[in-house]
Amino acid sequence: MTKKERVTAAIRGEEVDKIPSGFSLHFPKESAFGDAAVKAHLKFFEESDTDILKIMNENLVPYMGEINNGSDYSMVKEMTMADGFMQDQVELVKKILAGCDRDAFILGTLHGITASSIHPLEKMDPNYTYDQVREKLCRLLREDEDTVLAGMKRIADVMCELARTYIELGVDGVYYAALGGETRFFTDEEFEKWIKPFDLQIMKAIKDAGGYCFLHICKDQLNMDRYKDYGPYADVVNWGVYEAPFSLEDGRKMFAGKTIMGGLPNRHGVLVDGPAEAVKEETRKVIREFGRTRFILGADCTLATEQDMDLLKAAVEAARE
Repeated sequence: MTKKERVTAAIRGEEVDKIPSGFSLHFPKESAFGDAAVKAHLKFFEESDTDILKIMNENLVPYMGEINNGSDYSMVKEMTMADGFMQDQVELVKKILAGCDRDAFILGTLHGITASSIHPLEKMDPNYTYDQVREKLCRLLREDEDTVLAGMKRIADVMCELARTYIELGVDGVYYAALGGETRFFTDEEFEKWIKPFDLQIMKAIKDAGGYCFLHICKDQLNMDRYKDYGPYADVVNWGVYEAPFSLEDGRKMFAGKTIMGGLPNRHGVLVDGPAEAVKEETRKVIREFGRTRFILGADCTLATEQDMDLLKAAVEAARE
């Protein structure tokens, strides 16, 4: 099987010759954009030899003005694929596709509605912490729900355009990075009203465009029940098994009939500490306990920028035994 055939078979629940794998990391700032990002991606793909080549996306919804109150969110204007940040991502994808192994399964990264909605806020103050900017979005929504939701709808609409463009460019699927499940921010009722409809709108656009949808549920202290209705819109589901916490078996039950990606922690454990033989043993253990059907080896989330590539390669090789 080619890498693409192997991943596609895993998604369909068919027999695979070897367990496929997919890992990614954020590149250093100096390698995150333009031709430097193209070179960094191709180098990572070659060194890791993963079956899934995930194209990162650092071209984010831009700063549009000082948003301090809910009513200020009207500054988030309508966006299209003609905007600079979108064109930069399109060019990145085109160049990576021209240089990468086309026998591999290729994913384009799309930041979900929660992440995309806080990106214009993050750029207001470089000292913002993750929790501070998340708490700010919650406050803005509670202050002026209609104005903020209207702005979020404009963001969701352009993300649907990005999803369609990815597929038109030739990627096989879209990695949809969802936030909002952390219990310390939105209430269950707020998530259901403010986040879920946009998540499903964009995930549906991925499917309608003919691409596979990889749902990544990010961060810790999650109420995974918030995502129980996402299954019909996803082909593959990945989350922080160790962060949530929510085991692979729990996920297989919640997302019945879907392929699960994961098994290894991303910022601690054998991929960080090694040695290579320990990585291989842990990989074999994960596969033995989960089984070979509808499974892709991966990590809870993106790996550290300084990831030891020899340790990562050991996991990929063990999955192919």
